[in-house]
Amino acid sequence: MGETPHRSADAGTGGTRVTQSHEWPAGASARVAEAPVSTRSPGGTGLGGGGALPRSRKFGAERAFRGLTLAAGTAVLVIIAAIAIFLIAKAVPALRANTENFWTYEGWSPNETEPKFGIGTLAFGTVLSAALALLMAVPVALGIALYLSHYAPRRLGTALGFLIDLLAAVPSVVFGLWGRDIFINPVRDFSVWLNKYFSWLPIFGGDGPFGKSIMLGALVLAIMVLPIITSLSREVFLQTPTANEEAALALGATRWEMLRTAVLPYGRPGIIAAMMLGLGRALGETIALAMTLGITFGVSFNLIQSGGNTIAANIANAFGEANETGRGALIASGLVLFTITLIVNITARAIIHRRREFTESAA
Repeated sequence: MGETPHRSADAGTGGTRVTQSHEWPAGASARVAEAPVSTRSPGGTGLGGGGALPRSRKFGAERAFRGLTLAAGTAVLVIIAAIAIFLIAKAVPALRANTENFWTYEGWSPNETEPKFGIGTLAFGTVLSAALALLMAVPVALGIALYLSHYAPRRLGTALGFLIDLLAAVPSVVFGLWGRDIFINPVRDFSVWLNKYFSWLPIFGGDGPFGKSIMLGALVLAIMVLPIITSLSREVFLQTPTANEEAALALGATRWEMLRTAVLPYGRPGIIAAMMLGLGRALGETIALAMTLGITFGVSFNLIQSGGNTIAANIANAFGEANETGRGALIASGLVLFTITLIVNITARAIIHRRREFTESAA
């Protein structure tokens, strides 16, 4: 039961090495061999570390989580399909009762004995106001994004970025009230000035009145979509590889030349995606335009005369007084708007996904 030292020669070093040999009492080895060996850890679980789930429970949890994620993704598609089915079901009876061409008629009288209504004027006003808003917002948004990402000190850039993100959270009704009660006066004065000196242009012609016009609505829309385009563009610019920027500067480029040759080309798909998302927001805006447009029907490119109308604004203004056919007509126009915004947002997501794949392959 004791330990007996044994001395052996070490051929490699020429010295000796002392080892210990253990002597077990008779029967001890048999008892050790017969002793049960536990395969459980002190924590009470099986091999593989304390706290590890058994294989069957682990795979069961994995299947449950996969099922939940699949259900969540499917729910989105189900909701979109349900909305589309609802819009179609409510719109078809009104479209059948319509006595005019839904796509080309420029009036809106669905509550009459012989309903007459068309989407052409509303679709034109929707696209015109959204396009004009993007035309005004995109240059300003890109300038702000470039300043925040490449010129502003870090603290100032962080503070300004927070304020821009906060601007995106302002309710649209606040923008509508601000545009109707405050911003309308300088816009009216500016419209009179444009009409005085540039009335030879059809977009600035007319004899008035001025005020609640496409220009006012587009300006309010531009301010509303500005935070979206700015935030997305800033994130895209910050993802530009530093090596590209340093290479341009090393070749003697100025700061602006570096931005023009390295940053803007790299961020072009992201800029387009930001513009598309801003366009989707502008197309679907309702209450702000209902407060800032003169609400007239007819196709006109004049930007400063009172008038203009959009699909969403018309729904907000006319739904309360509409009869059954009138509500169906408004829902039909909503179906058109739903399709347009869905296409715009899908296109934007496709551009973003394409840009992500390009970045990953380049990395």
